[in-house]
Amino acid sequence: MSCERHREIRRRRQRKKKIRKLRAHLADASNPSERARIIAQIRRISPYAPIPEDQASD
Repeated sequence: MSCERHREIRRRRQRKKKIRKLRAHLADASNPSERARIIAQIRRISPYAPIPEDQASD
């Protein structure tokens, strides 16, 4: 059995992995609506996750 702490660590690691994947998609995205959708998804997953400024301004 895993305790609450292990579940918390697993959730945190999964969230970081997903944020990295979304940032990679954001770097490749050129369509402004697609970029806005990816940024919104990052914010929904982790509201305080940093988004590079040059990518957030588009």
